[in-house]
Amino acid sequence: MPVFLKAALLTLEVSAVSTIVAIIIGVVAGLMKISSEPALRLLAGIYVESIRNTPLLIQIFIVYFFVATIFRLTAFQAAVFALSVFEGAYVTEIIRAGIQSIPKGQWEAAYSLGMNYFQVMRHIILPQAFRIVIPPLAGQFISLIKDSSLVSVMSLPELTLTGRQINSRIFRPFEVWFTVAALYFVMTTTLSVFTHYLERRMRVNGKSS
Repeated sequence: MPVFLKAALLTLEVSAVSTIVAIIIGVVAGLMKISSEPALRLLAGIYVESIRNTPLLIQIFIVYFFVATIFRLTAFQAAVFALSVFEGAYVTEIIRAGIQSIPKGQWEAAYSLGMNYFQVMRHIILPQAFRIVIPPLAGQFISLIKDSSLVSVMSLPELTLTGRQINSRIFRPFEVWFTVAALYFVMTTTLSVFTHYLERRMRVNGKSS
């Protein structure tokens, strides 16, 4: 069990770092998708469609055998890179939808107060958009934890690879894979419960304000 717990912690670490990077990518690409510049919209569109329309496993192979070799990335860095780029495409659409859900009247009111585009985004639009997109972002994080099992092909000793290695030594597949599944269930369920709690708190705070 200590070996499994260590692997689960590594899974959470990879997922957490990848989520942070994916959010950064998603915010930048999301702003590009709603930009008035056609070139920026085109670049963001190509990124989103090319990533969302190819399997994650293939992208992991490309990163591991091509990108990681050229830039000499460690297995952890390569895993974070692959997962971040993949999840970033989905976060892009979430952020874009969140920003576009803000009424246009708020943009106009902010501009009438003398704010420029970046001030409006920072102080008015993005804070409201993030409150809206927290549930889908949490869903992506939960999905990312499960998708991280695919980076076992990079020889990263996360939960799935650890289960495979232990099973090859003790040949007890039911016990091994039941334990792996239970740990994934605990991680994702805990995050889901925390997300529901956060949503309720934000709803209460929103009503009180």
